[in-house]
Amino acid sequence: MFRKWILLLLISSGWIWGCSTDDDNNALPDDGTVNKSANLLGAGDSANDILSNTDFTSLLIEIAYVEGFRPTQEAMDAFENYLRARTFKEVIEIQYNSLPSPNQESLTIQEVANLEDENRVNYNDGSTLAIYIYFADSPDESDDEASGLVTLGSVYRNTSMVVYAQTVRDLAARSILISVADVESATLNHEFGHLFGLVDLGTAMVNDHEDVQRDEEGNPELDSNGNPIENNHCVVEGCLMRAELQFGGGIMGMLESRAARGLSVPSLDAECILDLQGNGGR
Repeated sequence: MFRKWILLLLISSGWIWGCSTDDDNNALPDDGTVNKSANLLGAGDSANDILSNTDFTSLLIEIAYVEGFRPTQEAMDAFENYLRARTFKEVIEIQYNSLPSPNQESLTIQEVANLEDENRVNYNDGSTLAIYIYFADSPDESDDEASGLVTLGSVYRNTSMVVYAQTVRDLAARSILISVADVESATLNHEFGHLFGLVDLGTAMVNDHEDVQRDEEGNPELDSNGNPIENNHCVVEGCLMRAELQFGGGIMGMLESRAARGLSVPSLDAECILDLQGNGGR
């Protein structure tokens, strides 16, 4: 996981690598407990399962939220429309699970994952693929408010993501043009784009449109061989999967600019949609 000035959506893609959509993954172990292994893979590993209608015909979205931080209905309606527009799932169900606050000043991704392990209710079952989204009341541990670097959300497993709901609300409160629902919607859709496998995170690119990591001055960062380091975000201006949609300053600038022109939350550009279509999506 990495964070830079202009950039990046925090995606932790190295939890448990490997991918399988065999029905055996959804069976109960001999001891009668739920087999969770199919939901504990790396970010993007279940992209085709989410997008297509081959092995899973239904999506079950579990919204686990700290009491007082349930997402707005407007954002959830837009989120469901986004899922229906990009996947072939016949049934999409959303369940809400209210949780007490962990009472922590901030959260690491490992702590978010630990909370999921304690509280997640739904896992893949038969033809139903389960997704877990946690709306936290604590910010990301690596936030630097003095520099305007705050994290709005992150994906960390193939069916798991977190939205830092208090941070979302704090940012929305600073603008007369942007609502909480706007920031929630942009964050949800952007993060779920990574569960779709974008950009080049489990869903291959038809045409190269991946951005690169940049330093504080906007210059590309290079690996040990002198090659730019790619960042799983889209290079196309205005796309939902632009890197700046991860951090406070970037997302607010984009949303306010669009609102001033009478435009809604950013959507996927043609290249990202083409990639999804190539991996079983719409």
